[in-house]
Order: sequence, then structure tokens, then C-alpha cells
Amino acid sequence: MNTARALVLLAAIGLGGCASTPVVPPAPPAPAVHPAGAIYQSGTATDWFGDRRARRVGDVLTVVLVEQTQAQTSSATSTSKTTDLSLPAPTLFGGAVTANGIPFLNNSLSGDRSFEGGGDSTQSNRLSGSVSVRVIEVDASGLLRIAGRKRLQLNRGDETLEISGWVRPEDIAPDNTLLSDRVADADVRYAGRGALGDANAQGWLARFFNHPLWPF
Repeated sequence: MNTARALVLLAAIGLGGCASTPVVPPAPPAPAVHPAGAIYQSGTATDWFGDRRARRVGDVLTVVLVEQTQAQTSSATSTSKTTDLSLPAPTLFGGAVTANGIPFLNNSLSGDRSFEGGGDSTQSNRLSGSVSVRVIEVDASGLLRIAGRKRLQLNRGDETLEISGWVRPEDIAPDNTLLSDRVADADVRYAGRGALGDANAQGWLARFFNHPLWPF
């Protein structure tokens, strides 16, 4: 009888110990590692059938510059004014006031003024070429903000071209190019420095005489 009670007690203790033991889930299998080979390289897969147009931050696209502007203004002004004033000789005691028989208080005044002016202004600009830019931001509506810079050093000249703005993904061609007239809020800057740029710039004395505050 005592032996049976001891066996029942030992079985209860064993069951209680099993119930308190936490269940540990099996560890997930390790990811398969593809060894680098002569044909396949891990992390260098190419989507042959996907859309290669820029749509994410860091993507690169090419902007084709087609900027061309032309402005012309003309103005002409002509004014004239003529004034005539006559003062008859006064009389004194019914007779004219004279000196040696000549009336000297008889006066007249006349004036004539005229002005003519004209001006013509014509300006034409053209910028062609291409520059590669990067996508630096994508807003909530899907617009892409681009920015890029190209610097050329030719002979003794240094030319810099910068462009930035917002573009729509649907305006990007399948070959990942974009016309510059499709860029919203476009900021295009072209500047040249060096011997050629200095030859096309006015000297300090010419700029002084062409200053808007110069009175002549």
C-alpha cells in the first residue's frame, strides 16, 4: 500500500514538472547562401523585363536640353508743345507810353518744345546638349525632384552646367531620357570662366559708364 502511494506521488511530481517546462519553438531554417560563381554573383541580379526608367531616389536619368527663347520689344515716343503770349503796350492818359516815339512796354513771349525718342530690343538664347542628373527626392504625389551638374574644361575655358527641378515619371522616355522643357520649376544655369569668358565680359570702366546711375 505504501509502495502504491509512493508511485502515485512520483507520477504526479513528474507530470507537474512536464507541465511547467516552457515549449521552445524550433529555430527557423538558415537562409540559403548561394556561392559566388563564374556566372552568378549574389546581389547583382538584373531585371531584364522590368522598367528601367528612373523612379526612386538615387536613380539616374538624362535630361536633353532643348531650351530656346526669343524676345523682342520696340517703343517710340514723340511729344511737342508750342506757347505764344502777347502783351500789348499799356496806355497812359489815353496815349501810349513811348520813349523817343517808340513804345517800349509792348512785349511778346513764345516758346516751342519737342521731344522724340525710340528704342528697340531683341534677345535670343539657345541651349542644347544633355546632362545626366540624379533623383534626390520623391514627393507624396510621385513627382521626382532631380538635380545634376556637368563641368567641362576645354583648352583654357571652364564651363559649368547645372539643372534642377521637378519631373513627372510619365514624361520620362523608355530610354530613360527627358526633355528639359518638361521640367517644372526648372533652374538651368550655364556659366563659363577662363580666357574666353573674360574676352566676352566688359571691363570695369565700361561697366562704370554703363551703370544705370550714370547720368549721361
